[in-house]
Amino acid sequence: MENIVWINGNYKEDNRIFDCKIQSEEWADALLPDFGPYFISKINVGYATSDEKVIKFLAILLPDWASYNNV
Repeated sequence: MENIVWINGNYKEDNRIFDCKIQSEEWADALLPDFGPYFISKINVGYATSDEKVIKFLAILLPDWASYNNV
C-alpha cells in the first residue's frame, strides 16, 4: 500500500461536528484547494473527520474532483 498524505489537522474545523447539512457541504466543498494539488500530482491524499455529514459529502465530491483533475 502506498503512503497517504493526510491534509487534516490544518484547520480548527477539522474535528468539528457541524450543526446542519449545508454547513457540512460547504466545508467539504471548501476543501477542493487542499486536495487539488495531490490529484494533479497523482499522490494519494486523505482527510479524516468525525463528522459523518462531511464524510458523506466528500464521498460524493472526491470522485468528481479526481476524475476532473485526472482527465
